[in-house]
Amino acid sequence: MFKKIFRPFYRTLRMYLLRRFYGLKSVDKTFYIQGKSIIAKDLQAGCFVNIAPRCIIYPKVRIGDYTMLATQVMIVGGDHIFNIPGRPMMFSGRSALKETFIGKDVWIGARSIVFTGVSIGDGAIIAAGSVITKDIEPYSIVGGVPARIIKHRFDNQEDINKHNSMLNKTYKINGFGAHLLLSDIESDNK
Repeated sequence: MFKKIFRPFYRTLRMYLLRRFYGLKSVDKTFYIQGKSIIAKDLQAGCFVNIAPRCIIYPKVRIGDYTMLATQVMIVGGDHIFNIPGRPMMFSGRSALKETFIGKDVWIGARSIVFTGVSIGDGAIIAAGSVITKDIEPYSIVGGVPARIIKHRFDNQEDINKHNSMLNKTYKINGFGAHLLLSDIESDNK
């Protein structure tokens, strides 16, 4: 009973304080950080985005609603310039960072690396330990170094259309909320 009453309050207060600590002004109030991470202040994130511990997120990243980043996901780029003759790479500077877009309802597995400048389509699933060097199609399941398509999340266009319809509605209209995050999932499925 104690958890049921105070956990939603604790979660809301904790996230408010963490958003202030990280200086995150462009994330939804339902955005959740599970533990310490390095996150650029300009991060844009939709509702119910979940960031697991020890993630690194560079600037110019947008994350869509319901997206999950597992432990130690890195969104990095802006590599060192290495092709200036007569100058060590250390003193050659870095290339400009490109915008990175991660769609809605994406799941990025633990220790995956996403290079800046890519787009990951809605509903994609990235296997743990993958390296994302190019754009990922919506609803594809990818893995490997570099990542390649393993299969597609849905088997037919009807399922994709149904899922897209849900993603294009607000979480309140869909009936989603903290009560689902705080409940016993198995009892919800009965």
